[in-house]
Amino acid sequence: MTLKPELTLPAVGLTGFETPLSEEEAAVQAGVHRFARDVLRPLGAELDKMSAEDVVAPGSPYYGVFAEYAKLGLDPAMMAELPPSVAVRMESLIGEELGWGDAGLGVSLGACGFPLQMAAAVGNKELVDLCSGKIGCWMITHPDKGSDVQVFDMAREWVAGQQGNRGNVWGRLAGDEIVINGQCSAWVSNGAVAQVALGYIGADYGDGLFEKDGRPHGMSVIIPLDLQGVSKGKPLDKIGQRSLPQGEIYFDNVRIPKRFAVALKDEYYGNMASAWSYAGTHMSQVFTGLARAAFELALQYCHERRQGGRLLIDHQLTRFRLGDMLRRVELARSVARRSLAYARQSPQTHPYVTASAKVTVTQEAMKVADEALQLFGGFGTSREYPIERLYRDARAALIEDGENYVLTMRLGLLAQQLYAEGWSQN
Repeated sequence: MTLKPELTLPAVGLTGFETPLSEEEAAVQAGVHRFARDVLRPLGAELDKMSAEDVVAPGSPYYGVFAEYAKLGLDPAMMAELPPSVAVRMESLIGEELGWGDAGLGVSLGACGFPLQMAAAVGNKELVDLCSGKIGCWMITHPDKGSDVQVFDMAREWVAGQQGNRGNVWGRLAGDEIVINGQCSAWVSNGAVAQVALGYIGADYGDGLFEKDGRPHGMSVIIPLDLQGVSKGKPLDKIGQRSLPQGEIYFDNVRIPKRFAVALKDEYYGNMASAWSYAGTHMSQVFTGLARAAFELALQYCHERRQGGRLLIDHQLTRFRLGDMLRRVELARSVARRSLAYARQSPQTHPYVTASAKVTVTQEAMKVADEALQLFGGFGTSREYPIERLYRDARAALIEDGENYVLTMRLGLLAQQLYAEGWSQN
């Protein structure tokens, strides 16, 4: 027990009631916070008012965010050099600040580097060079295969006797080439602007599109998006995260070398599960940041607005509401970090585990943003104040990266599977 000689306020920092940061952690946090405050917030507000097509048009201010972020020097190689426990907190600090600045841009920056991270993870220097300095996207959902990409257990989840969903994008292995056809979902983050994609697609290896149990064959590939046969649809016009360009990508007999694959045949589902386990953690960090931003806006407003002859902050019910919001921000941060630690350090990760953290964090972020808007009263519904944008961004996150009810159902399925293997039976 640590004893204090006198009563003091608690130690508190940007990320709430934090244990002491190292000098390096504090420096990185301060640098990313400045970037979030000076670049992401004003840019996110500007892009939110633009049409979806203007956001992705040549000369749009959107494209400047990547060069500004690169100046921070936060490349994957730096993270790889840190001890795992240190990397977890460092990555959490970074992700939270990005979400605090602007959730849509925070997601865009995370998706941008995912093909490069996968290339580095498999140790393919050619692909590392191909992805470096490019805007990337993670292409896993298809128009008719959204939540179905999460189906791993055909016996428990799929209709008996029916084949699984092959999706709308597939690759055919032909000698030393892969020929890709089809269309990815319109909801691919950065899909409207990406220069390279990490794609999880159906596969034909010469023996059909399905395994014996009806589960679709798949392949994971890195695809340059400047190849002949690649085209893009219009960016989506959305209610929230308007700073995040999303849109379809079409493939018409697009040919890539077989060596651009990062997982084929029997390696596909393990690779996909690992990628999803890790990628989903970024959502948790980003929307912890959004929840914190909403809380801070409400806290400031309650120190400025008068009702009943006194400041809002001096009303007992206001203090309760702010206390509840702060509690939820701390909860989101704790869940987000535990999820990232599991994804980074567990020898056997699983996407349903980290996806459940995304559900918890985004639900809490939505509650905090909703309560913050309520505290603003009528002003909360005005475009003059940024809280309505945070509210819209948080609402989109309940569906983004997996609809929350479906993800929670998957966690229940995982409990069933683990129980069948003997878990909790003692």
